[in-house]
Order: sequence, then C-alpha cells, then structure tokens
Amino acid sequence: MTSGRHAFAHYRPSHGTLNGVRAWIVWITGVLAYIVGVLHRTSFGVSGLDAADRFGANPSLLSSFVVLQVVVYASMQIPAGVLLDRVGPRVMIAAGAATMVAGQLALALTESLPLAIAARAVVGVGDALTFISVLRLVPAWFAPRRVPLVSQLTGICGQIGQVLSAVPFLAILHGPGWTAAFVSAAALGAVVFVLALTVIRDAPPGMERQTQKVTVRESGRQVVRVWRRPGTRLGFFSHMGTQFSITVFTLIWGVPYLSSAQGLSSGVVGAMLTTSVVAAIVSGIVVGILTGRYPNRRSWMVLSIMVSNALMWGIVLLLPGRAPVWLLFLLIVVISVGGPGSAIGFDYARTFNPSVALGTAQGMVNIGGFLASLLVMQAMGVILGALGGYTLDAFRVAWLTQYVVWAVAITGVLVSRRTARRDAGVVPRTMREVVYRHQSRK
Repeated sequence: MTSGRHAFAHYRPSHGTLNGVRAWIVWITGVLAYIVGVLHRTSFGVSGLDAADRFGANPSLLSSFVVLQVVVYASMQIPAGVLLDRVGPRVMIAAGAATMVAGQLALALTESLPLAIAARAVVGVGDALTFISVLRLVPAWFAPRRVPLVSQLTGICGQIGQVLSAVPFLAILHGPGWTAAFVSAAALGAVVFVLALTVIRDAPPGMERQTQKVTVRESGRQVVRVWRRPGTRLGFFSHMGTQFSITVFTLIWGVPYLSSAQGLSSGVVGAMLTTSVVAAIVSGIVVGILTGRYPNRRSWMVLSIMVSNALMWGIVLLLPGRAPVWLLFLLIVVISVGGPGSAIGFDYARTFNPSVALGTAQGMVNIGGFLASLLVMQAMGVILGALGGYTLDAFRVAWLTQYVVWAVAITGVLVSRRTARRDAGVVPRTMREVVYRHQSRK
C-alpha cells in the first residue's frame, strides 16, 4: 500500500551512511543482547516437560508460567517504550540483561512453584526492555535506506537464541540438570550486561540523541497520539497476525506437540527447531530487501504471511492421524516466516512516527503479537487440560484457536490500511493498472 511513507522523513538522522566499524560493533553487541534474551525467553519452552516434573504442574498450570511471562512482557511494552524515549537504548539493554539474569538464577535454584512463576515474570520484564531498545539503535547508527534490512537482520539473528535453547541448553538440562542449565543461561546474561555498558552507545560521536523529557500526564497524551496514527495501528495488527503462531510454538506448545502428540524423538524435535531458525534467517533477509525496495507493498506481504500460516496449519490439522515428518518440517518453515514478517510492523512504526516517540510506537506495535500469543497459549492450556493432556486429538482442537486471531488481525490490517491511505490522500491502483504499468516498463 501507499501509506505516506515519508510523512516523518524530516525526523530521520542526517548523518549520512554510517557503515563504519563502530556502527557494526555497536549493532552486534545489541544483537548479542537480543540473542541471549531470546534464549531466556524460550528456555522454559524447551524444558516444559522437565518443569512439569519438577514443579508438579499440569498442562493448564504449566501454561501459566509462560502466559504470565508474556502478560508481563506485553504489559511492559508501552512503559518500556516511554522509558526508551527518555533514557536511551544503552541503559535499557543493560537493565534488561540484569533483570533476566536475576529471574533465571531464581528459577535455577528454587523448587517452589510460586517462586518459579514469579521468576518467569521477572524474565518477562527484562525481555520487554531488550528488543525495542536494540531496534532503536538501528536508525541512529545506519542510514535510512539500510534501516529495513538491518532491522530484519536484528530480528532474525536474535533467533540464534532459540538454537541455543534447543541444542546446548537442552543438552545441559538433560545432562548436568535443571540448575546447571539455568545458571549457564544466567551467566551469558551477565556477560551481556557488561558488554552493553562498555560497548553500546546511543548514537555516533557528535550526534545528539533526541529524547523527550515529559511529565507522566504528557506521556499518556503521547501514547494516545501515537495510537491515533493509522500507521501505528497498521503495525500493531501486522505484528499480531504474523508473529503469534511461531511464538506460541517455540515458547511452550511446540515441543510437547511434536514429542508427545506427533511421537517424534528429541533429536528430530531439535532439528525442527533449528530448521525454524534457518527459515527465519533466510526469509528475513528476503523480507528485509523487499520491504526496503517495495515499501508500498508491505501490507500485501503481511497478508500473504497470515494466509499461508493459516492454510499450512489447516492442512496439518485436517489429517486424521499423525502428520508425516516432512509435512511437519514444512509447517515449521512456513510459520517461521511470521517472525521476520512481524518486523514489518516496526517499519510502519518508524515511518509514521517522529524519532522522539519511536520507542513508544515500537512498544505499542510489539504488544500486538504477544497479546495474541498469550491469549492463544492460555486458551490452549485450558483446552489441553480439559481434553486429557498432550494427545493428538486434544492438540488438534487447541491449535484451532489460532484462527480467531488471524480473523481479527486480517480485518485490522485491511481497515487500518484503508484509513492510512485516506489520510495520506492516496487512491489505490487497481490490479489492471498495476499489470499495465509493469508491462509498459518492458
């Protein structure tokens, strides 16, 4: 769609192409923080069955661990965005790392169910401070034309954390045990904390970072202003419909579904989760390039990802028995594109909002996918508990809850896209006009 992409172009940094060594060092350090954050986020998902034994939790109670974490993560997005606009990404990334270290250490050492749930909530707080802060570094250190691709690389590189949880973390969990695994994860977080304070800077030397020192009341007004911009709402629904399926899969229900319902070995499950990361990396590069090259077609990419996810799940769930391994691999590849696809939502936030409100806008967009994720996770936990646990038939019913989210998200994208076009004074071209223009160029 054509969406007034340059409405806030005058807020963009004017320092030219900053592709020097220091820019990449700062970015790599930020990405490392996000990688470890994803490890913390997904570590409980791969240890779900072990957690059930350790804490005596049934499926519904087990889901409450992750649901609470995601509730905290989602509810912290707007406060985190406002804080980011005030203090900058360096402080936020370091604070996020320290908070997640505390949560993981508590989870490593406790056998108390209430303390374990509280520890996951603490991890959710730290997680909420990290990703949008790392994203905020990109427009500060890189030229505008590079921002979509580097933002995509940020998201897809972060998924290496999923590999760390699926392979070395899981190996430690099934070897030395629960405490060693979570202490090891906390140790990586401590390293990130030190690196964030020593390496990351909010902006290049000589470039003043725009901040917004405002009262609490004015912060509330800013949140309202940001939400009223149609591009923010478009980003919210784009993020909602693309990100939640793979998030629910990797955070909690994917491993039980593959191992218990589909009867796959831990080795095959690990290979599938690794495949998810590879698929996200490859598709993320493609999505990043296409987003930068065809900004007026971003909404069509978002809608295509949602529809393909829904169709792929429909094929798997309609099978009368267990799915063949190749089909499950294909399912994971398709839904993994949703992770990079959700970053298009942040691109809408960037291009429809001034830089002084970018953290708030990014946090608001980020709520979309995680709000959908927590609702689906909780609903699936209730359904699985009511239908007898981790059986194939129970999971078949539970996964159907995803279609409610896709219906809401697709409707939201279509409505907010129309509003954005109207506000920008753009008349969308018909398919015949698009085809005619393409043929005239040949």
